[in-house]
Amino acid sequence: MSRLEMPTPSRSQLVIEQLYKELERRIEASPPGLCPVDLTRAFLELCHAQTCGKCAPCRIGLLQLKHLITDVLNGKATMETLTLMENTALSIMESADCAIGHEAARMVYQSLIGCRDDYEQHIRVGRCTCTYSQPVPCVTLCPAHVDIPGYIALVREGRHADAIRLIRKDNPFPTTCGFICEHPCEARCRRNMVDDAINIRGLKRVAADRAGHVPPPKNAPSTGKTVAVVGGGPGGLSAAYYLQLMGHQVTVFEMLPQLGGMLRYGIPNYRLPKDRLDDDIQAILETGVKVEMGKRIGRDITIEELRKTYDAVLVSIGASTDKKLGMEHEDAPGVVSAVEFLRTVGQGEPMDLNGQEVAVVGGGNVSMDAVRTAVRLGSKKVSIVYRRRVADMTALPAEIEGAMAEGVEIRTLQAPSRIETDENGHVKGLWTTPQMISAIRDGRASVKASGEEEQFIPCTTLIVAVGQSIETKHFQEAGLPVERGKILTETSGGFSDIPGVFAGGDCATGPATVIKAIAAAKVVAANIDEYLGYNHKITCDVEIPEPDLADKSPCGRVELTERQACERVHDFEGVENCMTDKEACQEAGRCLRCDHFGFGLFKGGREKVW
Repeated sequence: MSRLEMPTPSRSQLVIEQLYKELERRIEASPPGLCPVDLTRAFLELCHAQTCGKCAPCRIGLLQLKHLITDVLNGKATMETLTLMENTALSIMESADCAIGHEAARMVYQSLIGCRDDYEQHIRVGRCTCTYSQPVPCVTLCPAHVDIPGYIALVREGRHADAIRLIRKDNPFPTTCGFICEHPCEARCRRNMVDDAINIRGLKRVAADRAGHVPPPKNAPSTGKTVAVVGGGPGGLSAAYYLQLMGHQVTVFEMLPQLGGMLRYGIPNYRLPKDRLDDDIQAILETGVKVEMGKRIGRDITIEELRKTYDAVLVSIGASTDKKLGMEHEDAPGVVSAVEFLRTVGQGEPMDLNGQEVAVVGGGNVSMDAVRTAVRLGSKKVSIVYRRRVADMTALPAEIEGAMAEGVEIRTLQAPSRIETDENGHVKGLWTTPQMISAIRDGRASVKASGEEEQFIPCTTLIVAVGQSIETKHFQEAGLPVERGKILTETSGGFSDIPGVFAGGDCATGPATVIKAIAAAKVVAANIDEYLGYNHKITCDVEIPEPDLADKSPCGRVELTERQACERVHDFEGVENCMTDKEACQEAGRCLRCDHFGFGLFKGGREKVW
C-alpha cells in the first residue's frame, strides 16, 4: 500500500470548474441596464456560499442582508429597511474575520450608496422597472448608438451598401471606424455567454470594403440657415454632415492643408490608409458642405466674426497640442512630441531616423503609433518607456502585441527622471527611476520608487507621448469658459450666456476616441438644429433582415489576419487583412440578434430615428 497518492480532480470538481467558467462568461456578457438591486443580491449569494461560515458576521450577517435585499425586490421594504441594510453592511465590514465577508458587505454598502435611487424606486413602486427598457448591449455601449445588429444582419446577406447606409445614420465614418475603432460595443456582447464576442469592427470593415461608392442620402429642403464649424476632424465633419442633411448650409474652417484632423495627421497610414479616409470625407462633402482650408482660429478668423456672419458656430478643434514631461532639456534637439512627430509623417515630411536609437515615453495608443512609425522609418532600436506595467497600458492589446511583433522593446516600471544631452546640446539619453507596484487606487495599481539605482536608456531621438491638450487662449479671450484645459459646455454642447455658440468633441471632453467624437457631434448637431428653430429627424429606410431561427452552436470568433511583421515593417501599407466572404458570413451568423430576442424588444427593438 502506498504512503502517498497523486491527487486527481474528481468529476464533481471538474463540473464545478466548468460552471465557474460559464459564470465568468455570463458576468462578462452582463449588459448595461440590469437591475442593480437584483445583481447585488446575486453576487451576495455567491459570496455567502463561498464563506467558511465559522464567524457570525458571515454566517448570519450576510444571510440577513440577503433577506433584506429580497424584501426590497418583493416590494415589502420601507425606507427604514435601507438604513438597517447600511448599518448591517458596515457592521459586517468591521467585524468579519475573512476578506470574503468584508468584501461582500462592502459591495452591498457601495451598491446602497451608489444606486440609492434604484433601491428607493423599488420601495415606492413596489416592483422593478429596469427590465421594461432592457437595452441592446452592443448598441448601448457604442457611444454613437449605431444599429449594430442591423448592419451585421445586412452583411450576412451580402447587402453591403445597405449596411453602409444604416451605419451612416449614426456614424458618417464607416470605413474609418472599420479600420481603427476601439470597438467598445464588443465588451458586453451577449455572444460571450456562448463562446466569444462578435468581431463587430471586422464586419464593419467588410461592409466598407465590399460596398464600393455609396452616395449620401438627399438633404432636407434648405432652411436658409448657415452654420460655421471650426475644425475639420471627425467631430467637426460629423456635425457638418448631419447639419447639412438637415438643410442648413455648413462651412468648415480647418487650419491644416487637408481635412481629417488627427485621423489624417495622427494615425499612421499602416493603421488607416488615407485613401480610405478620403472615401468617408468625400461622402461628407458630397452633401454640399463647404470648406475653407488654412484658417486658424484666433489668427485668421475669430469667434466674434463667425458669430456675426453665421447663425450658429460649432467649435470642434480636437486636442491637437502636446503635453510636456516638465523636465530640463525637454526643448533640446532630438526631443519631439508624439503629436508633432506623427503630424510630420502625415504631411509627407517624416524625420530621418535611419540607424538611430529611439525612445518613446508613454503607454497609450499614440505611443504605439509613434514606436511602430519609428520602426518603419528605419530606426536601429525602438523602446517604449512606461512607468507602470504592460497590463496597465491604455493602448489596445492588439496595438501592444503588434509593436512587440515588430521588434519594439517595452521597458516597464521605469519613470522618466531626467534627460541627458551631449556636448552639442543634443539629446543623448533618458534617465529613469525604477518603480514597483503599490496600492490599488480607483481600480488601478499605483506605482512608487523601488529604491534601486537610476537606469540610463541611450537614445538619439526621444518622443514624448504623455497626453494631448487644446489651445484655449483664444476661446478664453472670446468669453468661452475654460477649465483644466477644456472648454466647459453644458450637457447640450452649448453655453448658457453665449447663444448660438456650441462646442463638442475632444476640446470639450478631453482626448478621447474617434467614436466618442462622432457621438458628441450627433448631440451637438441635433441641438444646433433645435436652436435654429427646427426639429429635423435623421432616419434610414433600410429594411433589416428577419433573424435566423436556427440554433446557435458554439463557434470560434473570426479574427482579422495581418501581414507578416518582417514584411510590414518596411512600408506604411495597411497591416490588417479583411475577412473573406465566407468568414464574414460565418462571423455575422454568430450574432444572437438581441435586437429581436429578449434585449431591446421591450422598447421596440431598435431606434429608427434620432
